[in-house]
Order: sequence, then structure tokens, then C-alpha cells
Amino acid sequence: MTTTRPTSRTATVNSLTVADAMEPCEYQIADDSSVDRVDDIFHNAHVGYLVVRGHDGRCAGLVTPHSLRPFLDRPHPRSGEQVTIHGAVHQRGPFAWPSMALALAALAMRIKRLVIWPVIDDDGYVLGIITAQNVDGMMAHAPA
Repeated sequence: MTTTRPTSRTATVNSLTVADAMEPCEYQIADDSSVDRVDDIFHNAHVGYLVVRGHDGRCAGLVTPHSLRPFLDRPHPRSGEQVTIHGAVHQRGPFAWPSMALALAALAMRIKRLVIWPVIDDDGYVLGIITAQNVDGMMAHAPA
């Protein structure tokens, strides 16, 4: 799914931004969804992440099957009670923004050990995602 866009001849490592490496965000879920529902989506849709949206539609974070595992391993609460993604641990902000320098995003992703990072607009709505693989690929192929 990761694609690398060819950089223009004038684009250098210093001129690349997150917008150059951004991909569409295809997988999103509301933060009031149950952990069990999210687990079903991971198994049935075979996706590696879901962007979590808050009640207002803004980006609230990102959840992966790995980050969900501790909540699935717990004994289920009493009948009728459900653990929501909002209550589960997941990657929360700050997030990347389109005008951020790609070199800075690469550094932040390495420090935070992120493989996928949501990209948001000024109001906090998801515009897309960047992946470590795509960012590293673009940085490696851009002239210095």
C-alpha cells in the first residue's frame, strides 16, 4: 500500500514536507467504539491500524492490533459493560501537519518509535497518514 512519489528535480531533503509523503487515511473509527468491535475490524478487514476520531470528528489518535492486545487479554467486565477505544491506550497527539518539514517528521517518528503517524489540519481533522517506510524512502532518494 505504501507508495513513494517521485520528487521533482528541484526538491531537496530540506524542502520536502509531510504533505509530500502523505497518503490517504482509509481506516478510521469513532472513539466510543468497543475494543471488541475494533478487534473484529482488525481480523476481518486485515488492516494494521485505525485512526481514532473523537466525538467531534477530530483525530484522537491511532490504534494498532499490538496496542489493543492488553485490553483484549483482560477478563471481560460485568455483563453490559464495554471498554471503548477512548479508554484504551493508543497513540495520541501531537500529530504531524502537512507543512512540517519531512526531516523533522522523520526524526520525531524515530524518537517516538512510530511506524504510522496521522497528519491533521489546523482544526485537528485527519488529512492522511505518513509511514516510516515512505518517509525514509523519500528522504533517501531526495538530493541533499
